[in-house]
Amino acid sequence: MNSNYLALAGRIRQTLADVERVVARADKLMQQALRSGDDGYWDGVALNLHGFYGGLERIFEDIARTVERSIPSGSNWHQDLLLQISADVPQVRPAVIRTATRHCLDEYRSFRHIVRNVYTFNFKWGRLQELVKELRPCYDDVTADLTQFIDFLEALSSSMDNQAKQT
Repeated sequence: MNSNYLALAGRIRQTLADVERVVARADKLMQQALRSGDDGYWDGVALNLHGFYGGLERIFEDIARTVERSIPSGSNWHQDLLLQISADVPQVRPAVIRTATRHCLDEYRSFRHIVRNVYTFNFKWGRLQELVKELRPCYDDVTADLTQFIDFLEALSSSMDNQAKQT
């Protein structure tokens, strides 16, 4: 079996488990913020929303580096990577995520940029609530897409192993 693809599948699974924890924490912190009115909880919500996309982007970079050996560069590389990962690359790999998943993730990519460039006291609590409300469905969609991609990697690795045995 091609160990590079199997190792990639393992890294994807591990990072998805970590991102699952981030999703749960964002929801828990939002509930605490709503109950207490403490701004500090909103800061934690924003940080976990930032971590959600950051974790997934690391997966996408890993896929691009391992499978395609090509990571976008330039000032729009974050957006370009998301587009790259949602595109089918003939004779290399299927689309990693569906277009609908890309649209959902683009909201979190955009928000991550805001977290990096704005003071937390400027966040709009209503916007944070909207993002947390859509977080679980978005995570579920990306998990389903990545699970299919893991299946592709494992099948590809097995096929490569069978071809090697025949030669």
